[in-house]
Formats: sequence, C-alpha cells, structure tokens
Amino acid sequence: MSTVALPNSDFQSHITVQDLRSLAATFDIKLQSGSDEDAYLTLLQSAEAIYEYFETVDDYIVPSLVPTATVSERTFWRPRQEDNVLNAWSHRCDLRAANPETSLLAGRSVAFKDNICVGGLPTTLGTRSGLVSNEGEGDNYPISTIDASVVSRVLNAGATVKGTTTCETYSASTLSSTSFGGPVQNPWAHGYNAGGSSSGSGALIGANLVSKLQGTHFGERVDLAIGGDQGGSIRLPAAYNGCYGLKATHGLIPYTGVMPLSPMVDHVGPLANSLQDIALLLQVLAGYDGLDARMTAEAPLRENVLDYPALLRESFAEAQAQSPSPASQRQPLPSFTVGLLKESFHVPGMDPVVAQHVYETAKQAFEKTGVRVVEVSVPLHSDGPLIWTASTRATMADWAVAAQTPGYLTHQPPHMKLQWPPNQDMYETLSDTNPTVMNLVFSGAFLKDRYGPGVEAKAHRKVFQLRHAYDEALRHVDVLVTPTTIGLASPHPELQRDGKRTGIMERINPAIGLSSNTCPFNVTGHPALNVPCGFEKDLKTGHFLPVGMQIIGRRWDEKMVLKAAAFFQVGQQCQSPAQSSGSSQPGPLHL
Repeated sequence: MSTVALPNSDFQSHITVQDLRSLAATFDIKLQSGSDEDAYLTLLQSAEAIYEYFETVDDYIVPSLVPTATVSERTFWRPRQEDNVLNAWSHRCDLRAANPETSLLAGRSVAFKDNICVGGLPTTLGTRSGLVSNEGEGDNYPISTIDASVVSRVLNAGATVKGTTTCETYSASTLSSTSFGGPVQNPWAHGYNAGGSSSGSGALIGANLVSKLQGTHFGERVDLAIGGDQGGSIRLPAAYNGCYGLKATHGLIPYTGVMPLSPMVDHVGPLANSLQDIALLLQVLAGYDGLDARMTAEAPLRENVLDYPALLRESFAEAQAQSPSPASQRQPLPSFTVGLLKESFHVPGMDPVVAQHVYETAKQAFEKTGVRVVEVSVPLHSDGPLIWTASTRATMADWAVAAQTPGYLTHQPPHMKLQWPPNQDMYETLSDTNPTVMNLVFSGAFLKDRYGPGVEAKAHRKVFQLRHAYDEALRHVDVLVTPTTIGLASPHPELQRDGKRTGIMERINPAIGLSSNTCPFNVTGHPALNVPCGFEKDLKTGHFLPVGMQIIGRRWDEKMVLKAAAFFQVGQQCQSPAQSSGSSQPGPLHL
C-alpha cells in the first residue's frame, strides 16, 4: 500500500499535531516528538487532502442504476388512512416503464420494501428522517436518485410500481411494531404481528387472500411485493400473513440499490399469493447485474436464468399425474425425497401445535403425490442461530447503521446520509421505536473491543461447517422441511402505558427466537421458501391464524424448491378435511 501523493503546499489542513497525538492515544500509542511525529502528520494530511477533494467532485451513477424512463413523472404521496388500513404502505406512486423490455409482468402491480431504492421516491428505512438525511426533520426523507437493480428489472418486465411498503426500523426486527410510522397490522387479526422486517410487503400480500375470503376492505392493495431478508425478513412475514415468500440462494438476485445489514446475509426476494407468481418474479429478478459482489461466479448471467414458470408447470403436471391414483398404482418417485429436519421441530420456544401441524401436514400432502418422506437429523442446526449471531453481530452496525462500505467494490445508495456516530437524540429515538438497533451498536462496539476480529473469523469458519452439514443432508434428500415460525402470530407488544413507553425488554421479548429456523439459511446461503400450509386457532381470541412451512433446497437449486412446493400444493388439495392436520379454516389458500 503506497501513498500516492503528498498534499500541495497550498492545501489548508485541519489536522494538528495534537490531533495526531489524540488519535494515537486511542490505540495506547505515544508518538515520539520530532521527525517521526512530523512524518506521520504529513502522511495523515495526505489522506485528508484526498478526502477533501472527493467531497467536492461530482458523483457518478452507474448507467444501469439511472432511473428507468417512465410513462409519467415520478411523483409520490402519503396514502390516506382509509387507503392504508394496515399501515403497510410507506409511500404511494404509479410508475410504468415507457419502453419495457418484456411483458412478463404486464398488468401486474408491485410494491417494494422501504429499504429498496425507487428513483424519485423517499427512502425511510423505517425510521425518523433525521437519522437517514441531513436535510432536516419532519417528512424530509432523502429522495432516491437510483433504481435498485430489482426495481429496474420489475419495471422493464412491464409491471406497475405502486409504491414502497412499511419497513421495520433499519430492517432490524422480526416484529411489525418497530417502524417510526407505527405498527403494521396483520390482515388476519388486527393488533397482531405481521412479521418483520418486510412487514408492509407481507401484510399487503396477505390482505389479498383475507379480502377474497372475508370481503374485508383494506384500501389500496398490490399483486406482488419485494422484500429483504437477513434472518427471515421475507419468510416470517410470509408465514404470519399466509402467503409465499422466497429467500433465494445468496447472490442469485442482485442486492444493488438496497440498504444492507451485512453483506454475508443480505438477500432480496419476492412475496406473492401463488407459487406461480413466485416463479415468475424469480425469473424477472434473478441473474448477475455486474455490480453486486455478493453475486459470485456461480450466479447465472441474465440470459442463463432458468425459465422457472415453465419448470413449475412441469412440476405441477408431474404431481397431478400422481395424485388421482391409489397409492398402490402411483408411479414411484425414487429420486424425490423430502427430509423433515428433526431439530427444527424442537427449537427453543417452539409451539407444539405449530410443530405438529407442519409435520403432519407435510407428511400427508407429500405422500399423497408419491413423494418419499423421511426424518433427517442435522444436529448443528440447533447452533444455527448462534452461528448467525457470532458471524455478523460484531460488524452489523458498521453496515446497517453507519453505512460503511464493505471493503469490496460496491454501489452504495448515494442519497442516504445515515447518522453516525450515534448521539443522545439517536439513542432516544431508537430506544423508543426499535431498541434492537441500539443493541447492535452497543454489542458491536463491545465485541470488537473485547474480542477483536478472531471470534467473528472463527464464526465464519463455523458457517462453512454449517453449510457442509446441510449440504451433506441434501445429498440424501432433495429438500428439507421445517416450520417457518416457532408459533402463531402474537399480539403486538404494548408500546406505551400511562403515557410513557414501556420497558425495552417488554418490547424485545416477543421477538426472541422467532428466526431460529430461518436465520441459519441466511449465513449458509441455501434457498428457502415459506409455503402456507393451513391455519390454527389462537385459543386466546378465537382467530384462525396462518401456519407456514419452510422448504430448503441445495444452493442454486430453486427449481427443486419450487417442485417440492408444487407437489405439496397438489397433495394438500387432494386431502379431505378429515385428513388435514389442524384446521381447514378459514378457506382455501390459493388465489
């Protein structure tokens, strides 16, 4: 590493010898006065001069991220309360590409989680404007100057972008009660958790089915949604809202233009009411964008992305050919085996009703279509949440809160100016809304100071071990199946009492353990799909609430995940009510 130039003689440095001494003291280093001190001061001023220069030069936007030309001007508005009953919308718009490249999504409406950059729209990151912008408070959120790769792909497929959806504060919650704009409501039960952090996306998609079955008015809705997932933030909202949600293989869908939490676990992906729409969105979204370093050499070029809808149609046809026949007459499927992941049914806090529902529903539905169902044990799965935590916690605040660049070439959203370092005002805001974020700040600083980089590096090696353990299991079965959540949706935690905010632990406790079966697959990168698999009754209120099943496949084998989901769906439809596990209420699951 070389110093490319020394500062010009006319450069006015703001760094003094005392500043250098103070900096060295933070490392418990005492500089020798004289030539050493003078040399390091000059070298430090060199770095200062370069950064001062780059603060003044024009920015550069990669052409592929320049907002797609649209039919009408990019305007936006806050929805009225009657059009936002679930508080699932952040901002509304009505955008269509002027010259779409395909018609794959023609006539379909799409919404994006509010950490995904949509050109001309504000990005709120689910928090107060003063924490993401230096333009002041109120509704002065930064306006995106780019379209994220997934946004331009959706527009160029002919879709209509209807707006951005409510996002939990800094995308750091499995609950739907931490957004600065207020809680997102579960469409199946007002006052209940809709899952986070893609809470608005999940609630809007779930509302489609509730509206169809019950005639409930929720205001403006949307056909399809895109969310983000670092520990379960697509799959958990999908499970709690009764829809499909896919976290694809890490790096299959570009993350460019989406605010990160941690590069190793950052995923973006689709939520929809039907498996066919998941396959369609995957075809639209997947493939290398030339910008996202999360996309390794294994990621396909755009022209090599599989025709997932066609493959899914083949899977449905194969499943339907199996289902009408008596068991003795079915064609054997020796190469298709589903593994029920034993440890996933016994994670801490698991509701036995949900565990039994998923286990029995999966076994019965898959066997109806001739699929072999076995139990599989991956003991290290029980440590998966610990590995996820240890491999990300020390540095997550660097990416998620401080918006540091990750050390490899990346295109960070240029309009976002996140508050850093934290101050008292930031502490008060986050303690009021989402104390998990302040925990990331405090724990990250503590872990780096106490343990240095060694433990995190060891945890990364444990990620490889966990990946190998799942890979080994997937050598013997085609997919793994787990419960997505550890229980049914729960009521929102009480946020205020007697005019004062409730205690931090009172608001955090309901989130503990919710991602036990989802976060391990974020670090290992395996594709994981939430599949709605029925309802169970909340004994406290009598509400029928959705139950989610997670299907996990080999890395880069989304085709098999979709195939398994198709066989499950056909098998479910073949079951009589007497055969179905749990309740068949409140109606069929597929639009």
